[in-house]
Amino acid sequence: MPGPPRPRDDWIEMNGHATVLVVEDERKIRDLVRGYLEREGLGVLTTESGAEAISLVRESGPDLVVLDLRLPDVPGEEVAREVRGFSTVPILMLTAKAGEDDRIYGLELGADDYLTKPFSPRELVLRVQAILRRATGGEGVGRPAVFGGGRLALDEARREVLVDGAEATLTPTEFGILAALARVPGRVYSRYELINRVRGYEFEGYERTIDSHVKNLRRKVEHDPHRPEVVLTVLSGGYRLGLSRDP
Repeated sequence: MPGPPRPRDDWIEMNGHATVLVVEDERKIRDLVRGYLEREGLGVLTTESGAEAISLVRESGPDLVVLDLRLPDVPGEEVAREVRGFSTVPILMLTAKAGEDDRIYGLELGADDYLTKPFSPRELVLRVQAILRRATGGEGVGRPAVFGGGRLALDEARREVLVDGAEATLTPTEFGILAALARVPGRVYSRYELINRVRGYEFEGYERTIDSHVKNLRRKVEHDPHRPEVVLTVLSGGYRLGLSRDP
């Protein structure tokens, strides 16, 4: 027997616009975030349940998830881990944990960004907009760029990456890092340059943030992540693409 209908205030979808899923157990914060996002023309879904959040990502396909880590049923970290098992939807984590190690742990779970409480709603909106731009707006046009004798193919227009002919499923941040490195193969990009190219703004703890994303990226594009050949570390410098572009 079907359950009662869901309250309309928790299910606001605006056709033709990006949809953000807000997963937050505090109703005041949930409503505040929803109000700010709606004023920017975004569709919003909300839930206080981690289990329901996982189902919503599967069934509704939101364009971005704003995820609180402290939830009443399933911890936010577990929600992120479960979602990353089947989706590359961008995740912006919200948490009261302000320690750098806590932020890095969240990013290593596959989050694209991390915001600590209390936060400015305007900053949250700016970060959401920046993530959505990265997820939908590739700069490249034309045919894919191919590197290393066909080992790596990168299509910025379609936002697709092939490794040895097989598609690699990257998050928007991982794709942005790889695309930045691939624009000038061999050029060394500092961590500061990469975070600004990928995010478009300065980010606290950017060095360890980039390192965490590169670690996740290597798992997807390297034959052996512990002996990288695609994304190389340059000591005291940053990172560079280790493959030459094919003619």
